[in-house]
Amino acid sequence: MQNKLYIINKKLETSILIKKNHISKFVNDIANKNEKVFCILDSNIKINLNIAKQKNIKIITIKCGEKIKTFNGYKNLTEKLIRSDVNRKSALIAIGGGTLGDLTGFVAGTLLRGLNFFLIPTTLLSQVDSSVGGKNGINTIYGKNLLGTFYQPKEVLIDISVLNSLPKKEIKSGYAEIIKHALIKDYSFFCWLEKNANKVINLNKSILEKAIYKSIMIKLFYVKKDEKEFLVNKNSRAMLNFGHTIGHAIESHYNYKKFNHGEAISIGMITEAKISNYLGLLSSSELKKIIKHFKKCELKMSDKILKNKQLLKKLTKDKKNSQNNINFSLINKIGSSIFYKKLDKKKVYKILQYI
Repeated sequence: MQNKLYIINKKLETSILIKKNHISKFVNDIANKNEKVFCILDSNIKINLNIAKQKNIKIITIKCGEKIKTFNGYKNLTEKLIRSDVNRKSALIAIGGGTLGDLTGFVAGTLLRGLNFFLIPTTLLSQVDSSVGGKNGINTIYGKNLLGTFYQPKEVLIDISVLNSLPKKEIKSGYAEIIKHALIKDYSFFCWLEKNANKVINLNKSILEKAIYKSIMIKLFYVKKDEKEFLVNKNSRAMLNFGHTIGHAIESHYNYKKFNHGEAISIGMITEAKISNYLGLLSSSELKKIIKHFKKCELKMSDKILKNKQLLKKLTKDKKNSQNNINFSLINKIGSSIFYKKLDKKKVYKILQYI
């Protein structure tokens, strides 16, 4: 695997660079091309930014977590930027995980009607998922990401060197999204992950780079076909939500405290794979194969809330729902997914009691 990979999509006007130990150079290059640069930095990230020579860079640190994706989080960041004399020739760089990227992207797309926006995701989860595709937003008391925009970053830097300090729990959270990409689109990638999962989780450089690259390419396939999620067929960007209908409901129910995102999505994927099997879409043998892999990787697979009617209240708030049906992105075999629109909440509750 090369150290330097560009994935360029002219239609979306964004590029993704995968490179090691490149963050300071990336930030300095942006500072050389923009009047002002605001680095929005997760205070938990230990990065030595070598930017002393750049007088037009301002660092704003935020203590991150799902709690920043709120009206108050949006208000606080925009007001800090306005007080710092942000203007239309300014650029924002988000350096952190998915929550920081979501918030900063939403601010970039709305403040002064749009600012140049760059992303440096610092978790495996954000590197393979939220940093790609231009979805940004904040949560409300009614559900996750109900306020948001489609606003593409100009560039994304994926620097795997920042992952070395992450706890194993966070790496497994990112791996959950990697396996999701394989389950919805690429059987051969799933087979490769069966052989190489431990190397990915243990951050083997060449194996990790390949896993990240493959995940990004799968996500870009759907983004290119359906950037704003209008389609309702197998090419719909909604396929990327496999595991997320249940997963988001779990996160919301526990107020984002019991599980991190990858853990909730992992439970969601197993549950939605079981729903796929119950509906006759996914064979029992393939379901067993998926469960075996999740067990091998010690990923989360269940929670008591799945049997509780309280979960239904959260499920009904999902953005993909229509005509009183709960819409799911399900799998009909490993490496193939479909959009399923025929389940009312009573049927969903019955299935959840059965599986």
